[in-house]
Amino acid sequence: MKIRVGFGYDVHQLGEGEELWIGGIHIPHIKGSIGHSDGDVLIHAICDALLGAANLRDIGFHFPDTSSELKGIDSKILLEKTVHLIQEKGFTIGNIDSTICLEKPKLKDLIPTMQKTLAKVMRIDLEDIAIKATTTEKLGFVGKQEGIAAYATVLIQK
Repeated sequence: MKIRVGFGYDVHQLGEGEELWIGGIHIPHIKGSIGHSDGDVLIHAICDALLGAANLRDIGFHFPDTSSELKGIDSKILLEKTVHLIQEKGFTIGNIDSTICLEKPKLKDLIPTMQKTLAKVMRIDLEDIAIKATTTEKLGFVGKQEGIAAYATVLIQK
């Protein structure tokens, strides 16, 4: 069995009047992610981690932010395509560990819904997706509520 680990990171600016999508779910809030797609930083970090683990470059290579076809796209579609890409190389997902960095809104009650949503998209067991949320104690761009960040580590196997 071949085992590989991948790491992903994504960040988006927050803006008033934008929609906030995290982990494949819409979260009502006064600010949302500014991005070419729906700006789902968690899914983007997971995609980058999966692609990196399979040595398939990064999310920008496969889904460029210059593509008019991808403008406003649901990031769950990008995740589904990413899973397909790693499966084409013979890999399956072992597990995912991720962290969302956001000052507001608080996400702890929404994490189970994110896990269910992502498990369905990736066709993996709910127990194989860990999602944590943290603030930066009002420090930096996250703490000032100017942006949102996410980190993801994945294990894939062949």
